[in-house]
Amino acid sequence: MHYRLKKGWFLFPLSVVVLAALVLGGCQSLSGSITEGGSTSVEPLARKWAGAFEILNQGVTVTIQGGGSSAGVKGTAEGLFDIGAASRELKDSETDKWPTLVTHHIAIDGVAIVVHPSNTSITDLTLEQIRDIFATGSNDTWTVINREGGSGTRECFENKVMADTEVSLNAEFFPSNGAVKQKVASTANAIGYISMGYVDETVKALSIDGVAGTEANVLSEIYPIWRYLNFITDGQPEGLTKEFIDWCLTEEAQAIAENEGFTSILKKG
Repeated sequence: MHYRLKKGWFLFPLSVVVLAALVLGGCQSLSGSITEGGSTSVEPLARKWAGAFEILNQGVTVTIQGGGSSAGVKGTAEGLFDIGAASRELKDSETDKWPTLVTHHIAIDGVAIVVHPSNTSITDLTLEQIRDIFATGSNDTWTVINREGGSGTRECFENKVMADTEVSLNAEFFPSNGAVKQKVASTANAIGYISMGYVDETVKALSIDGVAGTEANVLSEIYPIWRYLNFITDGQPEGLTKEFIDWCLTEEAQAIAENEGFTSILKKG
């Protein structure tokens, strides 16, 4: 397994204790509520950040929802969310419609091509091979697992892998990273793609064109399928929303991101 697996929840309380000590040492606690929703790639990380931030600030409630990147963008623009989560950049159609939206890069993520762990015959595929598999769809060799529309992970996969080729309609479509992982983990001949933050021992991640999905390869961009994870706000954030986003970009919060299998945004140039 070349991909970094999550290092375990046991590291998380330590960072919280350190941060809580700083707060008790003189930092003023905040109060209020924030609602964040959107990308299922961002969702597990946002939940960890929310939990840590609430411990640091006993008067704060941070509510995290999923729904996909497009839902995060639309929900922010329409005032449903204080913060939208998107595992892709804003589309031209979105910025034309909602010109006040602002993107905040919060972490870096690769997209892993995953198969069932019992599939020992394949450890590496070329981009062309992956494209052909998804363009052909499910057959006697593969059960092809794709994401539904509105997914930032799907958009990254289509941009970086499929180019101008369409994924076959003869594939199975799932609404989240977690659902794709579960299907691949329970289907011997399945192939799909998920955020690297979701990779664990229940699936097997492949290298692409001989390049493993390591942090170094994602940072150098030689691993071909990667993207920024983003928070979206309507205008520049203020008040508690700004405090939360600013905290998510600290070394302590970015350490939580790395513990979840992502790459710290602080390491990018």
